[in-house]
Amino acid sequence: MVSYSQFEAATAEGILEWALPTFGNSLAISTSFQKEGMVVIDMAVRINPKVRVFTIDTGRLPEETHQMMETIRQRYGIRVEIVFPEASEVESMISWHGPNLFYREVPLRKLCCQVRKVRPLDKKLATLSAWVVGLRRDQMESRAETPKVESRKGVVKISPLADWTKQQVEDYIREHNVPVHPLYAKGFPSIGCGPCTRAVFECEDERAGRWWWEKGEEKECGMHVAANGVVKREVDVLMDDLLAARQPHVWAPEGDSAAAA
Repeated sequence: MVSYSQFEAATAEGILEWALPTFGNSLAISTSFQKEGMVVIDMAVRINPKVRVFTIDTGRLPEETHQMMETIRQRYGIRVEIVFPEASEVESMISWHGPNLFYREVPLRKLCCQVRKVRPLDKKLATLSAWVVGLRRDQMESRAETPKVESRKGVVKISPLADWTKQQVEDYIREHNVPVHPLYAKGFPSIGCGPCTRAVFECEDERAGRWWWEKGEEKECGMHVAANGVVKREVDVLMDDLLAARQPHVWAPEGDSAAAA
């Protein structure tokens, strides 16, 4: 197993100066156009103006995020590669569980993320040797141990801003006049799908606006035993059921007797 621990002492620019020529066109930056992602893009373009950038269009993005795709094109001359979820999977999920399933329970929200984000990302990563993200260790507890460079499932994941602070991001944006997503000005410190993101108060954590209806600290779904006796997360069982079904199903709100007639 290859160790990349030597990069822990490297600067963000230094890591990109190594990664971009090392992986060439088989490397791409993954972004949802939040501040960290924009810093990574700006930094990378200064090293390689032809660096690849991709984003996942879940089908539920706010219009401002689509505006950012055009901003990238105009400012950096980069044509953003847009990755979409599999239409048949989205269709089945909505048919079985409704368009706003994520509000009902955590496993259904995670199923929506799986279909609209995780699976399209996995498909894209299968075509790459390395990808770059804008994760910071101080964003949330689950990211506290984020390595700057690591290998996952045969693909090298690069987080050059892992040891940066929020203030460092702001300073870089100001110094280099980096474009900023319009929703920041409306109180959104973290930006995802439209229905799953809201503005936050100054006293709240910067991730508080994501899936805000999920109360309590535990947001991960529990373990679930599938029919074959294999222990799986409940979201995995839901995903398996969805893929196995793949047949028309008319969705109607709960209690709609007319739809059942």
